[in-house]
Amino acid sequence: MPLTNPWLAGPAPHNTLPREQLEERILHLLSTQNVAVIATVNPDGSPAATPVRYFSLGMEVFYTSWNASPKSRNLARDPRVSVGIVAPLVGQARSRGAQLFGTARTVERDHADADAYWEAVRWQADHVERGRSLAAPPTDPLTVITPDRIVYTEHWLRRSGFAPRQTWRA
Repeated sequence: MPLTNPWLAGPAPHNTLPREQLEERILHLLSTQNVAVIATVNPDGSPAATPVRYFSLGMEVFYTSWNASPKSRNLARDPRVSVGIVAPLVGQARSRGAQLFGTARTVERDHADADAYWEAVRWQADHVERGRSLAAPPTDPLTVITPDRIVYTEHWLRRSGFAPRQTWRA
């Protein structure tokens, strides 16, 4: 039987991608996707995974939030967070995604850092869709996730002799 991707057969390489190239691939993934699953810890210790639409600046991802939401309450109590981002899977050769591990913080709209993050949020489209005035920007807080470790997976890396799973550390 012919193999469409013979480089996928056999053991995976173990070579580490140079940091600059790894960062470029992670940034590409973060900027070309917009849905993440945010995993927090409930008060009873059980996990809570919530899909959100996210935005990114550098290695940080962030999303609009309400302080009363379960995920925001969980993060206020325990800021440790895991984030899963995956590109649409077409086949093993295109398997690509990232797990971000780090901490989350709430940035209220009046916080000194808020404007820098809000500039990356495409809130105008949401306002138009919901019939809100573009003259009244949102006042919601943002949840900003700063990773200390990212596990990046891309099986296409095998083609160039690199391990399909790479780890980035802050």
